[in-house]
Amino acid sequence: MLAIRLKRVGRKNDPSFRVIVQESRRSPKKTQGIVEYLGSYDARKGKPQVNAERAKYWLSQGAQPSETVFNIFADLKIVEGKKVNALNKKTPQKKEVKE
Repeated sequence: MLAIRLKRVGRKNDPSFRVIVQESRRSPKKTQGIVEYLGSYDARKGKPQVNAERAKYWLSQGAQPSETVFNIFADLKIVEGKKVNALNKKTPQKKEVKE
């Protein structure tokens, strides 16, 4: 099964990621099993750059996005739906306070 996930690249204390399509049983740290690079995400700037056409193609082929990638795709309107909780299951979600 294929997975769409993030692969960390860059220097220490400067997180940036690549959005990749990879076999789900492989480690994202290795380059084996990577089918395609879909784009990049700089965590400091917060602006993902994703090839939306190719992302939709891989989703139609049955590739499953990780929770974080799903939230990025939801921001870019590539997929429909609400964001999911990508935090650790033990960490409670913070609720927004309306004033």
